[in-house]
Amino acid sequence: MTIQQPSKAMMPRSYPPEFRRKVLDLVASGRKVAEVAQLLGISDQTISVRRRQHLIGTGQLPGTTSSDRSELVAARKRIAELEAELTIHRRAAELLGKVTHPKGGSKPSA
Repeated sequence: MTIQQPSKAMMPRSYPPEFRRKVLDLVASGRKVAEVAQLLGISDQTISVRRRQHLIGTGQLPGTTSSDRSELVAARKRIAELEAELTIHRRAAELLGKVTHPKGGSKPSA
C-alpha cells in the first residue's frame, strides 16, 4: 500500500474525513503512531488527538463528543444573544419608566 505524502507547505489545517479515516485505520491495523505520522507527513500529536476524539465519539472513552461540543457552542452563543436582548429590553424599560420583572411582572395586589 502506497500513500502519497502531502507537501508540508500545502498541508491543510483540517484534513478531509477520508484522510482522517485512513490515519485511524493504519493505527488500528497495528502500525505505530510515529510510523504513520512520518509516512503521512503529519505530527504524532495530530494522530493522537484524532484517535482520542474517535474513541470518545464511539463511546470507548469518557468525554464530550464532537456533536455535543458543537451543540454546546451553539447553545452558549444563543444564550449570550438572549442575555444581550434582555439587557437591551431592561434598559429600554428603565428609560421609559416602566420597569417589569421577567417572572410574569404581575401587579401587586391591593
